[in-house]
Amino acid sequence: MNSSIRLTLFSLLLVVLLIFGLVVGRQVFLIGSQEPVPAPELTELNTYVYDQPRQLAEFTLTNENGETVTRESLKGRWTFAFVGYTNCPDICPAAMANLRRTEQLLSDELPQPDYLLVSADPEHDTPEKLREYTDFFGEHFHGLTGDLETLRALAKSLSAVFVHREVDGELLVDHSGHFALLNPDGELAAVIQPPHNPEHLAEAFERIYQWAKANHERARS
Repeated sequence: MNSSIRLTLFSLLLVVLLIFGLVVGRQVFLIGSQEPVPAPELTELNTYVYDQPRQLAEFTLTNENGETVTRESLKGRWTFAFVGYTNCPDICPAAMANLRRTEQLLSDELPQPDYLLVSADPEHDTPEKLREYTDFFGEHFHGLTGDLETLRALAKSLSAVFVHREVDGELLVDHSGHFALLNPDGELAAVIQPPHNPEHLAEAFERIYQWAKANHERARS
């Protein structure tokens, strides 16, 4: 093989390698530059979904079984969180009943979430009282109680507030009425405002889950 033929073959090989490198590089660039799917628009379901989930405040509290719970304890599953108290005369029982109905409506193909009552009245909401209250609604219903200021900070990171006031010697607690949906990273993924319709809650959860799943798969591809 003379030198001119070798030079031609070498040049062709370089061209092939260059084209191959450009193709591979383009694919890597496209995969790496994939933008996340925007959060679903769910205003018709009274739901606001965060494009970037919000981290909760650090906390150490006690659940209905007397066990210590921290922010890390919320990881690994979806959770509907609600700020309220066991002596609440109206809002809380209705909210918990709506969550119980929502649980019954969820497809078996979806991950089954937990339902968490964050106490706004820790003076009266002992673990024992929380257990008695949450057990009525089902095994996936839980409660948190503990230091008042820690509960306030957690409520704030759930975009909720509560205020104590005394009327005729009786403690009354004013509190937010929305549900906070936490993702399996223990972050605030969405806020669902009242009035709460179980069918709408189930639909909102499914659509948020599918969106989060699509973004997770997109990030891995």
